[in-house]
Amino acid sequence: MSNMLDLIYELWFLRRDLISDGYDFALKRLVAETAGKMIVHEYPTGEPCWTWRVPEKWTCSAAYLETLDGRRLIDAADHPLHVVSYSLPFEGVVSREELLRHLHVHPRLPHAIPFVFKYYERDWGLCASRILRDSLDEASYRVVIRSQFTPGALKVGELIIPGQSEQTFVLAAHLCHPAMVNDDLTGVLVGLEAAQALLAGPQPYYTYRLLIVPETIGSLAYLSHNEPLLPKMVGGLFLEMLGNDSPHALQGSFQPQSQVDRCFRATLPALDSHSYSAPYRTVINNDERQFNAPGVRVPMLSLSRVEPPGSSSWPYAEYHSSLDTPAIVTEDRLQASVQVVLELIEAWERNQYVVNAFKGEVFCSGYGIWIDYHTNPEGHRRLFEILERCDGERTVADIATELGMTFQAVWEVINLLQDKELVWLSRQPNPTAPVRAPIQ
Repeated sequence: MSNMLDLIYELWFLRRDLISDGYDFALKRLVAETAGKMIVHEYPTGEPCWTWRVPEKWTCSAAYLETLDGRRLIDAADHPLHVVSYSLPFEGVVSREELLRHLHVHPRLPHAIPFVFKYYERDWGLCASRILRDSLDEASYRVVIRSQFTPGALKVGELIIPGQSEQTFVLAAHLCHPAMVNDDLTGVLVGLEAAQALLAGPQPYYTYRLLIVPETIGSLAYLSHNEPLLPKMVGGLFLEMLGNDSPHALQGSFQPQSQVDRCFRATLPALDSHSYSAPYRTVINNDERQFNAPGVRVPMLSLSRVEPPGSSSWPYAEYHSSLDTPAIVTEDRLQASVQVVLELIEAWERNQYVVNAFKGEVFCSGYGIWIDYHTNPEGHRRLFEILERCDGERTVADIATELGMTFQAVWEVINLLQDKELVWLSRQPNPTAPVRAPIQ
């Protein structure tokens, strides 16, 4: 795959609205990165997607604000964010008061142009820095927005990594958001790099599907048109905002006790010591909602680099603004996020039920695994705590969760026990305790 930053510079300034020429161009470029292995699904305007419908294609040929003597103050030709995404067309002279009702500014950043969209709430609008808005002191201005709504096709890219099993794990990211990088071109490229690494490696147990979508409606279109796949989807991870310098944040699924939740929560701390985990809908909301929703219920988590909730710069300082540029991301941080994704997946592949091939307490000295409680009391205690939970009813992630250990620390012991033929691993529960009749 090309250097991720090179691709960012190539694609970031495109007008990547939900259904648009810019989005289509970017997706076609990503298909080329996979040597044509990525499939593109198309859903026409008006197509039902459960309770939603695919919207029209939106094209904006010109959008600007002028004084009445022809001095241009705002021009979407200079920056795509100067016009509201999916703005209605409008041309005319308006009063200052009317203009200000349709001129959007960023709530925190006085020098930035905000990202504003009205995909389903139809209105016209322009965007500017707060500094420019505050300088407007003339009675009237000329507004020109030449936009069109035409029938089109929503496009979803899908890259499949076939596994030994049809059980499927989904990686997803959204390619829309014009002229912005961290949200979420970084998630797209991290996902693509991770998927390419999986394709190049040994065949995994699970089948993996990378989905590149326009936000919300893209996931709904794919899911609603692939309902037979839903029972096979055992987990997922939405990827976004992965190039800035915030710590990795893992947001849980709607099913916090699912195996994928337990596995990823126990794995991440060893991959990023500054990372944190939080429950569903408490870090950042995105397409993971569509997978967790009623009737779908795929336990999909999200991975991002987001400041903790309550931070004055949440989710990150440049969010939804013209300051979200290549300058705030680095190749090193992108590669670090790729590695986190791959190691989470490696843990997920390993996460099986641990079945004891022994009965009773293990004679550890006889197997060369004794840990002296005088010299290493913590290690001694942990070894026996893990051994006691090798009963065919708990996965590696279950044991790690119960003991408050990292997945990697528990796996190290389980791997040793496998080498000694004291345990074996099963994809299904395999209880070994005797079945007893109820007490009368």
